[in-house]
Amino acid sequence: MITDLKINEERKRYYYEQGFWGTDTLLDVWNARLTRFAEREYVADDQGSRFTYGQIDQAAARFASWLDEAGVRAGDVVSFQFPTWAEFCVVYVACLKVGAVMHPLPRNFNDADLTYIMNLVETKAFVCPTRFRNVDYEQQALSVRDDIPSLSAIAVVDKFEPAHAGLPALSEICSSYEPFARTPEVSSDDVACILSTSGTTGKQKAVLLTHNNMLFSERSFCRAAERTQDDVMFMASPLNHAVGFWHGLVSPMILGGRSVLMQDFKPDAAIRLMNAEKCTWSMGATPFIYDMLKCIEHEGGPAIETLELFLCGGAPVPSRLVKCAHAHGVNLCEIYGSTESCPHVYVPPRDCLEWNGAWSGIPYEGIEIKIVDACGNEVPRGEQGEEISRGPHQFVGYLNERERTDRVLDDEGWFHSGDLGYMDEEGRLRINGRKKEIIIRGGENICAREIDDDLIGCPGIAETATIGMPDERLGERICTFAVPTGDARPSLGEVTAYLAGKHVAKRLWPERIEYIERIPKTPTGKVKRFVLSDELDKRMGK
Repeated sequence: MITDLKINEERKRYYYEQGFWGTDTLLDVWNARLTRFAEREYVADDQGSRFTYGQIDQAAARFASWLDEAGVRAGDVVSFQFPTWAEFCVVYVACLKVGAVMHPLPRNFNDADLTYIMNLVETKAFVCPTRFRNVDYEQQALSVRDDIPSLSAIAVVDKFEPAHAGLPALSEICSSYEPFARTPEVSSDDVACILSTSGTTGKQKAVLLTHNNMLFSERSFCRAAERTQDDVMFMASPLNHAVGFWHGLVSPMILGGRSVLMQDFKPDAAIRLMNAEKCTWSMGATPFIYDMLKCIEHEGGPAIETLELFLCGGAPVPSRLVKCAHAHGVNLCEIYGSTESCPHVYVPPRDCLEWNGAWSGIPYEGIEIKIVDACGNEVPRGEQGEEISRGPHQFVGYLNERERTDRVLDDEGWFHSGDLGYMDEEGRLRINGRKKEIIIRGGENICAREIDDDLIGCPGIAETATIGMPDERLGERICTFAVPTGDARPSLGEVTAYLAGKHVAKRLWPERIEYIERIPKTPTGKVKRFVLSDELDKRMGK
């Protein structure tokens, strides 16, 4: 059981007194929905899978028996790596049934990523596809098994291809094991989920979230979005993020509603799928809604028929996009948060057109936000500073990294986001910058420093500094400023080939190279990335 949690005891008492927290676990909520909606469809995907609440429960109960046989006990971590498939639900519900901590991972994690993060969280069991696209996940799992001492069992999901290396397959497990019947000894204050997220150091952080954190967060999310059990969620985001997992699957479950998943987002196909499945709401990064509206207005795509609400996170939402979405019958509302504080600010649907992208939103009920200066003092309304937040939704620390936890989560329960913004007299927040050296590309946090570290030793390049390059669709792309070693200047293709040869994940490859005589720095040696941003604007003609 994970016990090194950072929770302010005074706030904890307050959250219970106010009813923000309770004694129910996610399993209790799942069982309550099962009692009412066993025959109702819970989840479908665009790859042919379709399951009711009852069908997911039966499969999960059998998979839970396999987890139990593998030695997984309450508080142990189960890691799972999935495309956006409905079978993800079988594994997450099975974890709830044995009291395991859920740990979803990106589908693009390679062997080095898996080894690092599963050792950090001490994974007990791991689940992945057999093969998907050009990746042999089964073989990849076997290649890291001996490097993860805590790992006792691996299972594979044979959705399209059978197991080929001797590992037990999901279909086999669900047809041969008896349903798990015991109730785990788990409290609502115990860790339910670990979400991995990149920080400014580049190494993945293991963000700890309790049952109470998750339930408060998603109940608030549903209530503010004015959703009911009759709503249908469309989700194309990866299921290892809070957006895909929590908003895409947990929120509909809390409502007793339905979710429709899409493996690989394509705007024309997405609109057709939403129309066919009668989806009424969705959540995702800006590129999803941007591409759908572009498809309709410039590429002759199908009209949006049933979608009413699109909640948008990862970057400020342009006013032009808000108006365009509204013209097609969709309220486009910004959501602001992070994995550690997810989400805590929203634009009410009724106000989205009036606010017109000018504000990131207001805090959910029960959540506090402040803008503070460098000394932690609250600044006057309208003045810029760092955004900090506190509430029942908030994470309870980074696993096995207390020093890192203490840097961002203070003793009074305030999470220091590192994001810059200001508030008006009505309490509306506007995020307009970042202190952190991260690039937010399509809603994914990418560490600029990690990219620079990977480029050390690249032939023809002496030094680099990476920044975010503005992009209307993705918010930002990756641009690296480089000092050449001589007259020859490696092309972008040569640079990415070097990174590929070093086995660096593609998500960390520069998308643009700009050469410069020297990297601007402060007297203490820190890169002046704002100077590079100004220089990039000049070179792009802005």
